[in-house]
Amino acid sequence: MKALAVAILAVALAAGCASKAPTATSGPSGAKTKFVVGYSQSNNAEPYRAQLNLQLQHFLKKYPDIELLPIADAKQSSATQVSQVQNFITQKVDALIVSPTEPAPLTAAVQQACDAKIPVIILDRTVNTECYTSFIGGDNVLIGRKAGEEAVRLLPNGGNVVELRGILSNQPQIDRDKGFREAIAANPKIKIVADREAKWLKEAATPIMQQWLAQNQQIDLVYGHNDPMALGAYLAAQAAGRADKIKFIGIDGLAIPDGGIRAVQLGQLAATFIYPTGAQEAADTVNKILHGQQVEKKQVLGTTQVSKDNAAQLYKQYDLSGAN
Repeated sequence: MKALAVAILAVALAAGCASKAPTATSGPSGAKTKFVVGYSQSNNAEPYRAQLNLQLQHFLKKYPDIELLPIADAKQSSATQVSQVQNFITQKVDALIVSPTEPAPLTAAVQQACDAKIPVIILDRTVNTECYTSFIGGDNVLIGRKAGEEAVRLLPNGGNVVELRGILSNQPQIDRDKGFREAIAANPKIKIVADREAKWLKEAATPIMQQWLAQNQQIDLVYGHNDPMALGAYLAAQAAGRADKIKFIGIDGLAIPDGGIRAVQLGQLAATFIYPTGAQEAADTVNKILHGQQVEKKQVLGTTQVSKDNAAQLYKQYDLSGAN
């Protein structure tokens, strides 16, 4: 009997090791006492997403019965992200958070999770299915429109604008472009003379701006779909001795040393707009879902314009560098 018991134990241990995700544990009543959550992030290299990751880990500490697995980095590859989501499904996580790289390629994978009865939180970017538990994200058309309204204010007599866009297939890029163009239509003298995809990255935006400047284009304002791209353009203009003649607008407004709020304080950006990470809302939402509480299907987050007048206060409000 002792040998049989040892054999059974060995089989059980082997089965446990075969799963990459810890198994959720249950208490005496059968109710789960530990939940396991997977998160597939579109690209950890973007400062906004790196900050989102840190904030999500911070806010989930409020819920000791929830374990967040190591965050999976898709590195801007939809194929990689689909594989990550499918892997989490295979691991039978209790809940799944996905920040899609692109909507269409991730749709089937999210549908698979839904079919497997795994609750899914779509964070920041959409997918082409309604089979998810909750979407959390900003209103990118609104934010783009506010950026356009600020451009109109900064260029009352009109001027030439260049636009640094995110990945062209990303819905936030599409929406931020749409809102901006709608708003600047209020002043027909404002023209977008060039626009390029810079993939949300500072290091991609800088050489694009260098090319535009080398062409001796008259540029009065740069609209970056996020702060890193706007700041990449600023660095190029600064190196060319033209930064003081150009206005720069970004989006994200992160409270980090090299983020948009600080850039406004330093006069590098004329304005930025806070694009909430949704990390706190995601942590609270996944906790509610796992404990059988109702959540909103769509949670659309607001924005705040950052100016020199409110930058210090907003930095203090959103800074989590000293948080435990």
